[in-house]
Amino acid sequence: MKNFGPLTGINILDISTMIAAPFGATLLADLGANVTKIELPNKGDTLRTVGPWKNEESLRWPGLARNKKSVTLDIRSDEGKEIFKKLIQKSDILIENFRPGTLEKWGLGYEELKKENPQLIMVRISGFGQTGPYSARAGFGTPGTAFSGHTYLQGYPDRPPVSPSYSLLDYITGVYTAFAAVSALYHRDTTDSEGQMVEMGLYESLFRMMEFLVAEYDQTGKVRGRSPGLAGHSSPAGTYETKDGKYVVLVCSTDPTFDRLAAAMEREDMLEDDRYYKNAQRLKNDAEVQEIVSTWISQYTLKDLQSRLDEFGVPVSPILSIEDIFEDEHYKARENIVEVEHPRLGKVKMPGIVPKFSETPGAIRHRAPELGEHNEEILGGLGLSTEELASLKEKGVI
Repeated sequence: MKNFGPLTGINILDISTMIAAPFGATLLADLGANVTKIELPNKGDTLRTVGPWKNEESLRWPGLARNKKSVTLDIRSDEGKEIFKKLIQKSDILIENFRPGTLEKWGLGYEELKKENPQLIMVRISGFGQTGPYSARAGFGTPGTAFSGHTYLQGYPDRPPVSPSYSLLDYITGVYTAFAAVSALYHRDTTDSEGQMVEMGLYESLFRMMEFLVAEYDQTGKVRGRSPGLAGHSSPAGTYETKDGKYVVLVCSTDPTFDRLAAAMEREDMLEDDRYYKNAQRLKNDAEVQEIVSTWISQYTLKDLQSRLDEFGVPVSPILSIEDIFEDEHYKARENIVEVEHPRLGKVKMPGIVPKFSETPGAIRHRAPELGEHNEEILGGLGLSTEELASLKEKGVI
């Protein structure tokens, strides 16, 4: 009998807000972890009020909070702290993204929480990390992207840099959040150790992917600037227009890939030409290579081009809109889009679960929670009576 994921039985407290850290918690929940989201009474996570919307319903919330249970609790209050500590005693992992020092100010820093549960793993995400001269600064994904060096590379050289059109950095950091949590969990459980604290700054997740940029500046002094394509890495590489007005992205990251492209174009002569036979030479003559490839692609419809390049094993993809994605047969076959019930929208589509496990597949076990929906189930499980819960609610603790 297959269970609901490889993390079944792991208990996680998510006291983070918005996207990055909560997304990490959702990834863990998709793979079976029991995730309890702690939200402020009467307000809830800020993400509940972030667009896009339909009929005043946030369309982000259903996908980013699925598989979680919601408990309202003001952990700043004395009674709230005591309840929170009881929850900590039953948890494997705590995920938070307050500004550094905030939890310590409330008497809920890692050293204090570890007294309640020495096995606790605490994953902390902040704009600039827990240390360093900028640690106290506020941080969001788009400014963090600029700080990482990524934005400096995006756009055209004669125009201002271009920020991503959505919170790319937040989602990448969410993956690191999940990665950090399971890595610490593995160490704790395979070495019979106590828990530990793991932390990172938002900008660091993208900066970690800039090894080429770091090495290039270190060794050559070059400050790479904006480019609309993949300039300086591979040739040919970029965006091309087909005969029927569609756009595709093609990249020859290796010489064998270019060999196959040359065969597909019936231009094997390029493989004998000193200007084109190796990537380093092609980069020196990139404008000529791009002209050859662009002209050849423009003679084919998207369908015929895809068929031709698939035959020769050349990586190429159409640039898909979300409408294209909804209709694509591969997305359907992979169950990349799934449908989940919603209390007011009826049904709402969202991305499916990845990665796919053969023996312990994840599952969407329940929809995103209403604010405080699981107060009675979870807080009652701590021994609080119905009367006590009512009193706490009246006082604004829950």
